[in-house]
Amino acid sequence: MNVRYEFVNYGEVIEPRENTLVLDVGMNMVPGVIDHHHPKAEAECAASLIVKHPDLVLDHLLKADGAAPASLTVVTHRLPDFDASASVFLALKLLETKTVDRSMERLAGYARMADSASFPKSIDLAATPYAILRALSSVIHEEEDEASRRRMDEGLRMMSFLYDKAELGLDIVENRTLFAGIDRFERAMRRIESDYFRYLEDRERGRTLRLWLPHPSEKDRKELDGLAVSKPRSFLFKEWARRDIVHSSLRKGYVFVMSGSGRDRFLLGVDPEEGVTLEGLAVRLDLQEGEKRSRLGMAASSPWYGGDCAFFKRRIVASPREGTVLSHEEVLEAVLEFGARPDRGLRRA
Repeated sequence: MNVRYEFVNYGEVIEPRENTLVLDVGMNMVPGVIDHHHPKAEAECAASLIVKHPDLVLDHLLKADGAAPASLTVVTHRLPDFDASASVFLALKLLETKTVDRSMERLAGYARMADSASFPKSIDLAATPYAILRALSSVIHEEEDEASRRRMDEGLRMMSFLYDKAELGLDIVENRTLFAGIDRFERAMRRIESDYFRYLEDRERGRTLRLWLPHPSEKDRKELDGLAVSKPRSFLFKEWARRDIVHSSLRKGYVFVMSGSGRDRFLLGVDPEEGVTLEGLAVRLDLQEGEKRSRLGMAASSPWYGGDCAFFKRRIVASPREGTVLSHEEVLEAVLEFGARPDRGLRRA
């Protein structure tokens, strides 16, 4: 099968098309479009949706005689991550085998764990496929379109490797021996270990926060530590921060993490283990975005994404897909106001 890739912005709404499969983007859950970022989606990642609903792939693409199309266009988001790569691999494997096997289920389960940031804090990051793929991707520095293609190539190679190991019955969650003796993987593991020291440098120039965030099952807001860094050099910044019980004042790691990949793109998130949410923060930032754009005479943007789906449960907030006009300081101020200590009388979300 000849496969062609298209990479689009996060949040794009895409309708089903003939001989086209839209994965981990598209804002829908219909034959030909499998995305989990919209409010009506199930609490699954794109990869786990494929193994749970293989008909969304097969019914859309297979011909009457059961043959797959000779040419296929795969659409996913720019700079594909673990879930995007896993969903593409699983869809192509499904078209090849016409059925879901146990190894596909194991790979999808791992992708779900990676995409939800729910790895146990005790896990050895350097021995995990997720971190190794991040390390392999971290040295790709081409222009965005070429970088997206190379990241997809790396991702598919990793998924094929993991599938083969799962077929042998090996553990694919945390297993150093899985990657031993393979030079490119061993270099990646060393890069992960060195990345921890980049995280420490990021932390030193960042800002530590004390926040009180809403907890759906508790009456009062929950006190926690946060860390905000503009353009961190560490490619595993979020993962190191979440498990940093040494430097976080409450000794539970930095539950809230805010980072910026550029002056107009921000990602904010909380550790799912703590049960808190950022519900209301995206709305607050949206209002500030609209007010500033109006003052500057700029057109309105797409909204800030507030993790409004069953999978993320409002645990993440991301800037508009076109980028934001808000500065790092303005976003941080909104966070501090949103997470202010309740008894200080500051406005709450």
